[in-house]
Amino acid sequence: MADTTATDGTPDPGREPIAVIGAGYVGLTTAVCLAHLGHRVACADVDADKVRRLSAGEPTIHEAGLPVLLKEGLDAGRLRFTTDPADAVADAAFVYLCVPTPSAPDGSADLTHLRRAAVAISPHLRSGAIVVNKSTVPVGSTRLVEQALARGDIPVVSNPEFLREGTAITDFLEPDRVVIGAEDQAAAGRVASLYLGVRAPIMVTDPASAETTKYAANAFLATKLSFVNAVAAVCEAVGADVNDVLLAMGYDHRIGHEFMRPGPGWGGSCLPKDTRALIRIAEDAGYDFSLLRGVIAVNEEQLDRVVAKIADGVELDGARVAVWGLAFKAGTDDTRDSPALAIVRRLRAAGATVTAYDPQVRVVDLEGLAIAGSALEAARGADALVVATEWDEFKWVDPDELAAAMTGRRIVDARNLLDRAALRRRGFDYVGIGRS
Repeated sequence: MADTTATDGTPDPGREPIAVIGAGYVGLTTAVCLAHLGHRVACADVDADKVRRLSAGEPTIHEAGLPVLLKEGLDAGRLRFTTDPADAVADAAFVYLCVPTPSAPDGSADLTHLRRAAVAISPHLRSGAIVVNKSTVPVGSTRLVEQALARGDIPVVSNPEFLREGTAITDFLEPDRVVIGAEDQAAAGRVASLYLGVRAPIMVTDPASAETTKYAANAFLATKLSFVNAVAAVCEAVGADVNDVLLAMGYDHRIGHEFMRPGPGWGGSCLPKDTRALIRIAEDAGYDFSLLRGVIAVNEEQLDRVVAKIADGVELDGARVAVWGLAFKAGTDDTRDSPALAIVRRLRAAGATVTAYDPQVRVVDLEGLAIAGSALEAARGADALVVATEWDEFKWVDPDELAAAMTGRRIVDARNLLDRAALRRRGFDYVGIGRS
């Protein structure tokens, strides 16, 4: 990567300053990575404690590579944090909007935060600054931001993110593609120039196509995951091994091996929200996206199937169940729409007492859920154990120590993570996903 700083470590004077509004997963990743590329970045967030911690070099999310890049940006003077959006955007040539767009009750994206952010920064933008939508937004949101800004001298560009939690830094710096949607081609070219040093195809299109791409990509990934879990159910019914079936399928270059692992269901901050939003976008445009409705239904069924596997071995009412993992996937501390928590809720509703352990998640606002300090502590006295998140740590738990800790012998491995042969030799009643 080309050096973009002077020999004394100060920012390249030829680089125009950037503001990032929002310091969540997308905003913080965007800020530290743009600073790493040599830009001067001011990141604003309404959470004063978050800003204080980030200014001190303390990451507020668990993300591989983040601590190093955060410290690098702060030490080089290329990165700063503030609670004042007006201060952040005052001299910025580019302003990235990275605010939440949660699901509304009808499944559509709630654009309240986006509209509010645009209104707040509008009076403070310098003429000719480019506002960049990085938040996941429905078709037409560039115009919504333009209307909220009410500034004819400020072009708005769509630049959707394709960041996976746990690998967000790598995904930003080594992306599969960079998508830019704009009516103003000059503005699109200027945004594209910010990614100098990033080796990836840069696709410039219209705003509607850029905004749709984000939803379509996540909906396709959700479809792939639901299909895999449905295949796993078929494998269980016919006596096939889903791991072998999926491995053989993945060698077909038209299919590939990515997102080809069965599990307890998909979740997180993006796939559930974006699949529902795309259904609503299609519905508003007059198309019934029934395929995607089926994808969501299969995911709900998968959660029920995992709980049914536990109930097949123990009477849930009054049982003690250990849950290994609470994050929606390994490599993150995010529990939003986590399948693990969905399983916990179902177990609690069936009358079970649940104790959970996760290497990164230590506090969960879920009534009746006890949090243990280790995997073995969570399993102590349990009638059944369910592996809900694929943390490597769980693979190395001694099966003899696990046998001594648990009262029962039922293990439901919803990630096919553990050594089933070793556990069965110790007398465990081991059940995976899609294999006998």
